[in-house]
Amino acid sequence: VQLVESGGGLVQAGDSLRLSCAASGSTFSISAMGWYRQAPGKQRELVARIISGGDNTNYAYADSVKDRFTASRDNAKNTMYLLINSLKPEDTAVYYCHAKTYDFLTRGTYDYWGQGTQVTVSS
Repeated sequence: VQLVESGGGLVQAGDSLRLSCAASGSTFSISAMGWYRQAPGKQRELVARIISGGDNTNYAYADSVKDRFTASRDNAKNTMYLLINSLKPEDTAVYYCHAKTYDFLTRGTYDYWGQGTQVTVSS
């Protein structure tokens, strides 16, 4: 699975931004996708997760962003999105796309990461 993020940039506080993550390769094996971010000097943190199982899709958000971040997925385009509203300077970070796959043959799970997209919010 290959993941490519896009949509980052320099924005002002209060703006909105939509990040995209295009997946390719063995996308049929993806069981969950998520968005992480890493600010300078800080650990990478999970901000949003989409877990698909059968007819159900579950969404989960970090408490610090759940009122402003919305994750979505377009299966036809193999693309995941992250809409960020009311951006704050503390949202400045590199945002990474993550996918977890399940291999039915090995019964193993595997993690894949994109290269990241920089979001910088000026006050």
